[in-house]
Amino acid sequence: MAGSRAHLGYVFIGPQKMGLVADLVRGKRAHDALNTLKFVNKRGAKILSKTIQSAIANADQKGNVDLENLYVKTVKVNAGMMHYRVRPRARGSAAYIRKKTSHLTVELEEK
Repeated sequence: MAGSRAHLGYVFIGPQKMGLVADLVRGKRAHDALNTLKFVNKRGAKILSKTIQSAIANADQKGNVDLENLYVKTVKVNAGMMHYRVRPRARGSAAYIRKKTSHLTVELEEK
């Protein structure tokens, strides 16, 4: 059983939002997961589908893998670093805006 992996780091989307999309495809066949993500109306769906396509391409590059039998073994969504922006507030003070990022790892396995 050969597996493949694709990693995408520092994506400008919060890990909680990305986790909602990742829960939809965990354990599905790779092509079924891509079809599911095509019809999900979330920003993270496009990012995750590109990462799954990259993992499929990595498996194809390895060779000796049947692409029809690939399934999504794990999808890990971890919190990345935060980018801080400053917004002016009343009486000369400032409020910080936290822009969250995510790290995304997709592992495919052959059944």
